[in-house]
Amino acid sequence: MATMKDIAAKAGVSLATVSRVLNYDETLSVTEPTKKKIFEAAEELEYKKGKRKNPATSSVAIVHWYTEKEELEDLYYMSIRLGIEERCQAKEIHFVKYVYDEFIENGPGKADGIIAVGKFSFEQARALSRQSPRIVFVDSSPDSEEFDAVTANFEKATEKVLQHFLDQGHETIAYIGGRETYRLEAEPIEDPRERTFHSFLTARHLYDPALVYTGTFTVRDGQQLMGQLLEEYRERLPTALFVANDTMAVGCLRALHEHRVRVPEDLSLISVNDVSISKYMYPSLSTVKVYTETMGETAVDLLMEQVHEGRSVSKRVNMATTLILRGSSE
Repeated sequence: MATMKDIAAKAGVSLATVSRVLNYDETLSVTEPTKKKIFEAAEELEYKKGKRKNPATSSVAIVHWYTEKEELEDLYYMSIRLGIEERCQAKEIHFVKYVYDEFIENGPGKADGIIAVGKFSFEQARALSRQSPRIVFVDSSPDSEEFDAVTANFEKATEKVLQHFLDQGHETIAYIGGRETYRLEAEPIEDPRERTFHSFLTARHLYDPALVYTGTFTVRDGQQLMGQLLEEYRERLPTALFVANDTMAVGCLRALHEHRVRVPEDLSLISVNDVSISKYMYPSLSTVKVYTETMGETAVDLLMEQVHEGRSVSKRVNMATTLILRGSSE
């Protein structure tokens, strides 16, 4: 397993800088490119694979809904992107990266197909299909009858967390999560974690809408929402908390430390994604591992089936997840 020392060596920075960046230390003055190098090094060292030679000379347009700066706020998408790039390099596939709006404006050039990473509406999927008929969506499925898609099973991931809490005797469970929108649009997208949290606990007569807090998937909102929950429920604190992603969980842990709430003694916490920073938190994060690098690799393989084998029937791959229990939960 990679250490912070390994990350520091790969990124060419000090061990102290790595520690402070991975812990989202807001007092640290460091450039965005340096942060990017550290986060990418941390992600790459988790799944570095040997290169496999392949004479293929295909070209892929990787279309993101996040800019690289926005990506630093949610390492989930960085990990998917790195999985795509690793697979392309292993298969000697040329790739060019775009943000959605600039891609629509400039077009795919000579790319054989598109891998679209992030949340895309049906209308945006149609706009991409006008640029190329061969598309694979990662993390969204605008139309499973027409387009290939690779998604994570967040519904099952949520059920695993909640069932674990119930097995441990928890009956008062809170939720902190985020809402996303399609790029350049304002309407929020329904989140499968929040939806499943509602349906799973409602069926067991344990759902309390007052214990659901939503914002954006950032450290800042995780800390702010956790602080809000603590102010409102300090005298009757829920015993368990499900956080929709690890990035928000970093902020939640910060707020819990500031309010001297012990984790997991006073509050058991589990989040989602298992990005590289999870094991470096204090306490280390219990989380549901989403196989983001495999999602990226699978997207490349699906696109190559379309390009080289002429497959025209769409496929949807729904990735399994694994609950990993560490120090933040019982």
